[in-house]
Amino acid sequence: MTDTLVIDSATDACSVALFASQRLVAGEYRMLGRGHAEALVPMIAALPGRGRADRIAVALGPGSFTGVRVGLAAARALALAWGAELVGYPTLALVAAMARSEAGPQDLGVAMTGGHGEWFAQGFAADGATLRPLASLRPDAAAAQTREDLVAGNQAEALVAARGHGRALPLWPDARAFLQLPAEALLADTRPLYGRAPDARLPAARA
Repeated sequence: MTDTLVIDSATDACSVALFASQRLVAGEYRMLGRGHAEALVPMIAALPGRGRADRIAVALGPGSFTGVRVGLAAARALALAWGAELVGYPTLALVAAMARSEAGPQDLGVAMTGGHGEWFAQGFAADGATLRPLASLRPDAAAAQTREDLVAGNQAEALVAARGHGRALPLWPDARAFLQLPAEALLADTRPLYGRAPDARLPAARA
């Protein structure tokens, strides 16, 4: 039996959960906005056994640059200290899985707050496969490209209102919903998914 610690701090929501095989043992969810670095480790330490597990799953983003890095740093440090397996999962894939659990299996779009006024948008099939790749888009472009009737995420209501049709499920990612993810969403490659190009660029080399 494998115990799994799940860490999700990529967005304004910060959550942790401990699973024993297919059973949720304990978890905590907070809407923080800021302060993930101060809150995350105490949240993990408050779990049974201080959250120690054979496997650690961490949200890779996209989302807040700081939140993504905080979660990854904690997950990598604990995996090294405990000799645990480390896997990652995309933030929008978890939101899509939560939406399918609530609304039933169907194609759906996900819209989450991005940077500089943009939204992270992606389309998912009823089985969790990708219909449209992750993109960082202006709200009008996200509304135009999201063809699915059901839209989930913290910008779902705004997107549905912008295009004038469909159903919105306002959701934030929650580590306690980890078991709803399809197995294909778990990634051995735990590099962060920022979802957009960096704002800062290195100056061009002089001739």
